[in-house]
Parts: sequence; C-alpha cells; structure tokens
Amino acid sequence: MTTIQEVLFELETDYFGHPYYVSGHALYTAIVRRLDNDCDVARHLCVSTGMFVPGEYGKIHGSGGSLYTTSLEPVESYDDLFRFRDPAQRWLLDSRPRDAHNILDIQSHGGRLTYAPRCRFGQPAESYYTKRTVTWYVHCYVHTDGRGGDGGLPLADETLDGLRVGGGRNYGLGELRLADTQTIDLEALDYSRLRTCDVSGDGDQFKIELLSTYVLRSQHPGADSQSVPWWWEPPHELRRRTEQLVVGEDVFEVETIDHGQCVVFAGDDPVSTAVNGVRRVGSHSKYGFGEFRIRPAGDDRVTWSDEVSSLHRTQSRHSGEAEL
Repeated sequence: MTTIQEVLFELETDYFGHPYYVSGHALYTAIVRRLDNDCDVARHLCVSTGMFVPGEYGKIHGSGGSLYTTSLEPVESYDDLFRFRDPAQRWLLDSRPRDAHNILDIQSHGGRLTYAPRCRFGQPAESYYTKRTVTWYVHCYVHTDGRGGDGGLPLADETLDGLRVGGGRNYGLGELRLADTQTIDLEALDYSRLRTCDVSGDGDQFKIELLSTYVLRSQHPGADSQSVPWWWEPPHELRRRTEQLVVGEDVFEVETIDHGQCVVFAGDDPVSTAVNGVRRVGSHSKYGFGEFRIRPAGDDRVTWSDEVSSLHRTQSRHSGEAEL
C-alpha cells in the first residue's frame, strides 16, 4: 500500500512569499519543527509544493457534482488527485471571476508587501449581496520516502494546525489553520484513463505535464546531478531556470527544468510512472521538486469545469451506445 496524506490549510494571516505557491521546503521545515520528539518521522517525511486555492464553489469533473474548497472531496481516481493542483482551476464554475482568482490582495506592512488571506469583491448594485469575500487556502500532499514504511502517517491534527510559513513569521505572518485532511492509498485509485491506450503502439498516447520544477543540478552537498529522464520526449528545447534552496543560513543554487511544460511520455508503464509522479522524482523531491502528471494526449489542459462535465457525459453516452 502506498499512502499519502492530503492536507488543506486555510490562510489565516498575511503571507510574505511567492504569490502562487508555498514551497515544499517551507512546509517541510514548518512541520519538522513540530516533530522534535520523533526524529525518525522527520527524517523520512516528504512534502509537496503548497498550491494556493480560492475558497469557492466548483464542480467535480465527470460526475457533475458540486464542491466547495473549504474542505476536501473523496479521491477515487488518479485525476481527482489534481483537482486543486491545476493552475487553470478547471473545477471553478464559469460564473466565478477567474482572472480575479489568479491574484491575491496586496497589503503593506511598513513597506513590506504581503498577500492578504482574504479578497473582497464588489458586485452590481442589483445583486442580493453587493460585496463578497473569498478566503485563500493552501493544498499539499505529505508522505514518507518509503525507507521507513508509512509509519508516522497520518500526521496528527495538532502537528499541522497553526503552522507558519514565508517571511515575517516572528511577526505573525503566514499562519495556516488546518481546514481538512485525509489519507489516500495510491494503489487503490482508478487509473482506467491511463490503461485504455496501448503504449506499445505509436508511443504518443500520453503526455507529461510538469507541476513543479525538476532539478538537474544543485549546489547542496547531498544532491546528485540529474539528466533529462529517458522516458521524456520534449517537442522543443525545454525551458530552464535557476532557483534557490535555503537551508538554515545556507543558500544553494538549484538549476531546474521549469514547471508548466509538457513532454511526450516515452515509457511503457504509464500507471506506475503516474504514481511516481505524485510522490515526485529527482533530487530534492522531498521538498516538492519533480512533481508531474500524466495525461492522455488528447486532453485539453484549459477546458473549464462546465465543458469538462458536458464532455464526460457525451463520452459516457457514446460509450453506452457502442456497447449496445
């Protein structure tokens, strides 16, 4: 059994950091501070990048059911794992202000710019409510590296509640309140969309979408250099960038392949590779680097929730007709 723990935090106070995500290293460090009496769990702990999610209404892909991002929904299929980790926010209802949901309100603390935990939107005067407030959440996954088994999971609520991330933590910035959590057995999920194609054919049935940067080289003494995986077939030269990994007082330069890019999957086992992508690959994977998702090649990465639900209903109807 391969277990991961899904965690949803509510942002309680202003956040001083990156406007689109909380780094896995920041979350890892905040959690480890709570594990002083359990060094074995801290040693094997791995944490994904924390994705900002607006507290809004949306739709569950394929089922037509509704969701509200103040809590987690059951995860039954591989696609469900990425419900809140898709930058296109395909779960969000078309009636919601998508452009506004891709930004956070900026606050100033003596010239230090931070991001507010809530955004307030004005609405037309004829609306029942002329103003509405949206609270921001942070979504991440926690698991162990396998060398210590799944011992220590799930992490206790008191370990996760009240974490502080980002800059200015001593001044109360970046506080996270635990909103919801659940454990998921990756091997028990439905991977039917990845099993319907025969990868022994033309080899172009699947593509890999990088959800976080993949490390090629790092100045950290414990990291090995990596090459581009053999099972990637880039359609063009891959975009690269340099990041920094801060460990205590030390700053290490990290050369990466940038996230958001897609490559063709050239391997022969998409299901096992998909599971590895959730747990991440490459150097510094325990800090959120190297996360990816496998999609069928025909997937539209920017199809909105209403269109996705309609598409799934159409495909199901046609499938039923074929069986008859």
